[in-house]
Amino acid sequence: MTRPADTPVGTAAITAVPHGRTAIRLTWRFLPPEVRRLVERHLGGPVVEAVSQDAGFTPGFASVLTTSDGRRGFVKAASRVAQRDIASSYAEEGRKVAALGEAIPAPRLLWTHDDEAWVVLGFEAVDASQPGRPWHPDELDRALDLAETIVDVTGDAPAALALRPMAEDVPGLLTGWNSVPDDWPHRDEAAALAASLASRPAEHFVHGDLRDDNILLAQDGRTLACDWNWPALGPVWQDTVDLLISAHGDGVDVAPILASRRLTRDADPEHVDAWIAALCGFMLSARGRPAPARSPHLRTHSDWYAEAAWSLLAQRRGW
Repeated sequence: MTRPADTPVGTAAITAVPHGRTAIRLTWRFLPPEVRRLVERHLGGPVVEAVSQDAGFTPGFASVLTTSDGRRGFVKAASRVAQRDIASSYAEEGRKVAALGEAIPAPRLLWTHDDEAWVVLGFEAVDASQPGRPWHPDELDRALDLAETIVDVTGDAPAALALRPMAEDVPGLLTGWNSVPDDWPHRDEAAALAASLASRPAEHFVHGDLRDDNILLAQDGRTLACDWNWPALGPVWQDTVDLLISAHGDGVDVAPILASRRLTRDADPEHVDAWIAALCGFMLSARGRPAPARSPHLRTHSDWYAEAAWSLLAQRRGW
């Protein structure tokens, strides 16, 4: 569902995103034979089962593969010719995960392949599920603990990553409200809040894309984050607030959580509101654009997230 960014309607009025089934991915049998042979060499045997991981919003190959002798791996792949942006994103993910090392709470990167034709990444296969939606309290707690763990283990992010503030990497965070019609309530105040993000501190490593579909609740008790290709510098609480925007949209009262969590309880409320306003404006600016053919649910996701962010911002500011 897409519509003009005119006035808020609330998340209940937005078509539900089919969580866990949002991607239309390339599957194993459609990979070129040379790519399949490459993967099987790394796995140590012929692949007899391929289970596509259909969460997320990109069409790249992403499957848990099992060989004839029971070895398993999670493999991502994209063509540098047919899927140029996705391939570049996977290459960046491989580079960044390798630089961050094994301290980060993520599936282990085991091998990479990158040539002029294909980017292929091999990770450990983790027996895990993703958080359910609407959020369950215990799973939300695990996700928030994960956000805090990421902060704890990335205090000295490698200089080789050359991280920049998120607002520099994604300038639309500062200007998204420029495309929102004047009749949106408190538009000018929200736009000013978003623009103020440029002058606020952004000094800590943030995952930058910590959503339910990028979280694994492993059967061995670990909670892991996937898709480390968008890290940036931001406020220490940014990943926590991102998770709580979606929880608010699901009907969770997030005010007491924000007040009690160690990364948010002492956060400057104006800075938090500036981030929520920036994210809201960025998502609203996507309205009216057609959804990519290979990611038909992306626009619904941004539409829903815009409404959730707006609802939380309006609640916090008494609008």
